[in-house]
Amino acid sequence: MIAPFHLAFPVKSLGVTKMFYNEILGCKVGRTSERWMDFDFFGNQISAHVSNNFIKDAETSEVDGKAVPLRHFGAVLDLDSWKNLSKKLQVSGVEFVVEPQVRYKDEAAEQHIMFLYDPSGNALEFKAFTNPDEIFR
Repeated sequence: MIAPFHLAFPVKSLGVTKMFYNEILGCKVGRTSERWMDFDFFGNQISAHVSNNFIKDAETSEVDGKAVPLRHFGAVLDLDSWKNLSKKLQVSGVEFVVEPQVRYKDEAAEQHIMFLYDPSGNALEFKAFTNPDEIFR
């Protein structure tokens, strides 16, 4: 078993953040206070902290000819969960940085990816490997 990670990140509003992470992504809400809120982010603990000095990081890196946010976090999902989340995000009208797509098609490392921003401008990546044994190769 891989131990869950913890990540704290800045947000502009807990209400909007809760709507996005809980209602759109389906993340269970954990402990909360006036200034922060925990979520079960696909088996990991993330903590959204309200910041009055929020600065969106605009630095990007080229991946497959697309400028993707260099600073990002996300989750590796099983393929069915990735497909379901992809559909849910599309129906919700989420704007993608990188539309849901397949990279390395028909290769051992074939993976399904998508990039988007949360309402505070934090970049997220969700991916699924066709062959989960390829995750760390």
